[in-house]
Amino acid sequence: MNNFLITEEYNFDFFVEEKINNNHRDYVSWPIVYLLKNERNNSAYVGETTDVLTRINTHLKSEEKKHLSTVNLILSELFHKSATLDLEANLIKYIAGDGKYTLKNGNLGISNHQYHEKKVYWELFKSIWGELINRGIAHQPLNVIDNSDLFKYSPYKSLSKEQIKGLKMILNCLLDENAKVSLIHGGAGTGKSILAIFLFKLLKTDLSDFNYTDFDGEDKELFALLEEVKEKYSNLDMALVIPMASFRKTISNVFKNVDGLSAKMVIGPADLGKKSYDLVIVDEGHRLRRRVNLGSYYRGFDNNCLRLELDKYTTSELDWVKKQSKKSIVFYDQYQSIKPSDTTRESFKKLEGEDSTRTERLKSQFRVRGGNKYIKLVHKLFDEPSASSVVEKYKISSYEFYIFDDLAEMVERIKKKDHIHGLSRMVAGFAWEWISKNKPEQYDILIGENKLKWNSKDKDWVNSKNAINEVGCIHTTQGYDLNYTGVIIGPELDYDFEQQKFVVYKNRYKDKNGKHSIKDDGELLEYVINIYKTILLRGIQGTYIYVCNENLRQFIQQFVPLFKSKNKSDKIKFLNEPGENTIPFYDLEIAAGTFSELQESGQIRYIEVDRSLSNDEHFACKVIGESMNKIIPNGSICLFKKYNGGSRKGLVVLVEGRSIFEEAYGANYTVKQYSSKKNANDDNWSHEEIVLLPQSTNSEFKNIVLEGDSIHEFKVVGTFVKVLQ
Repeated sequence: MNNFLITEEYNFDFFVEEKINNNHRDYVSWPIVYLLKNERNNSAYVGETTDVLTRINTHLKSEEKKHLSTVNLILSELFHKSATLDLEANLIKYIAGDGKYTLKNGNLGISNHQYHEKKVYWELFKSIWGELINRGIAHQPLNVIDNSDLFKYSPYKSLSKEQIKGLKMILNCLLDENAKVSLIHGGAGTGKSILAIFLFKLLKTDLSDFNYTDFDGEDKELFALLEEVKEKYSNLDMALVIPMASFRKTISNVFKNVDGLSAKMVIGPADLGKKSYDLVIVDEGHRLRRRVNLGSYYRGFDNNCLRLELDKYTTSELDWVKKQSKKSIVFYDQYQSIKPSDTTRESFKKLEGEDSTRTERLKSQFRVRGGNKYIKLVHKLFDEPSASSVVEKYKISSYEFYIFDDLAEMVERIKKKDHIHGLSRMVAGFAWEWISKNKPEQYDILIGENKLKWNSKDKDWVNSKNAINEVGCIHTTQGYDLNYTGVIIGPELDYDFEQQKFVVYKNRYKDKNGKHSIKDDGELLEYVINIYKTILLRGIQGTYIYVCNENLRQFIQQFVPLFKSKNKSDKIKFLNEPGENTIPFYDLEIAAGTFSELQESGQIRYIEVDRSLSNDEHFACKVIGESMNKIIPNGSICLFKKYNGGSRKGLVVLVEGRSIFEEAYGANYTVKQYSSKKNANDDNWSHEEIVLLPQSTNSEFKNIVLEGDSIHEFKVVGTFVKVLQ
């Protein structure tokens, strides 16, 4: 039995007060929520009050509300003021996201009300929503709405204290005659787009019928600022500039479904050449362009510069924003600049230093459920790789973050997550040509036996029907939220253990406009790192990684847990004879002599592997013990590559030596991370010592130090590639 009541539909006229008074007398001075609507034009208004008769009477006199034709009340003896404010906020958010009705509500005063029984009332809200669906007032389940762009980018959001602080700064900037630009810094997932859209709707909100009585002093300070802005600017001519075409189309569709907004209000930077505005809001400002690597856009860029009387060689789209607006608000993240055509960081620093610029920073994470711990790990790994050894392996129950050694398995898991949660996508670095663009029957991304295609659409790909069977890139995902992201780190990025830094291979990076004119590999590396950091911060509930290059995989696997499939043990088959796709498996537990003797013994077995690994360079061994459990779980069967020379520093290696005794093996073998000190002179060098480092969660495991004669008895047999089982 329901512990709430949704009343019958009453006609919204001057007789409705009498009906409410007669039928629901006990609730006329009780906290309730109500819904005004008009089925003919699909418009609605949600409200809450403790004085329903007075509030309804006020609406009946409102020009904005007089076209609404019916009213439903939502009543419950369980309601109190905090609960109805919360219920009102949720109804506004979800009715807006449902899309059946265009809401006449402004977005002022939608708060994230915190109170003791909030979880209990969320369950009550879910029951109320189910009843609204039964009555035909709502038509989509909550989980479906959660994944919709109309919900994700709706202006009907509650803002954090940090966002409200930024909002107040912007409103003060609009009131300040000496301020021209508000520059809002914020990393991925800090709510820049939400704040931009919220602000746009807020400045279009009619305040004449707003109920101020329910809000606290902090809210009222914001309301007073807004009233001043409204008084100063009666009807602002505004535009929301979004540089990326795909994301621009998505937000245009959102604006089309919000009362008071229009898809025409969302424009590209090039449209600034057509007219000037009172106020220009720029989202993803780091993607505003300059005259570098523009391809077919050179002519349009040059024509706009000519029209605006700006020097095309020194100007950028950021200058267009400043020239074509009386006031501008720019949301910006320097770490999401991904190609040379993006406006330089120096241009933003110069803007920030101007007397007419006001700045604010957003730091709190709203997208990724892994929170600041996950964000810090991503930045630590990619910004400070030489110091990353101090980072603990990531583990948090509320967020799935794994590295995969089987790409097919990661693709399959993303598809399962999409089936359950929706909005789960594969995304990769730009390390493969887009062959399927002109030859749709062909594949673009070939990794081992895996064959994948790039996105078949370049606009709003995330929401396209076949997206789950394709792979998106930075250009089709920047700005979007996903539930789960499967990230392929391509062969263009690697890690040098000896130098303890990332390496980029320019010939493997396939975005021509993204690398043309770059002469310094360090500059290209910065862009590539920014790309991966950006796509690693897309997933709300989880992120998975597959790494193409072995060194980089080993580096990341020190800090990111390896995904262990429940069915993985079924994949390894042991054979007594070699086959077409097999490699030798050596049992170190029974080894009594050298590795070469073990290879020649009759005790070798074989295991089936992917065709790309079945060559003379690879072999497998079981790694026993907990000394390397940060990278290799105890008892794992691992793939190794035969060592044929070259630097070993930082690599995980399988070694043999008379001075080495690993109790777990009962023989002179161990698997450890390699490090060494060298003596060098003008003509030659020699090892002073070799140190074999454990990578374990157990601090009792100590370094193995080889000096003197034991160095000469030491031999690297192979380098670790990945865990097979």
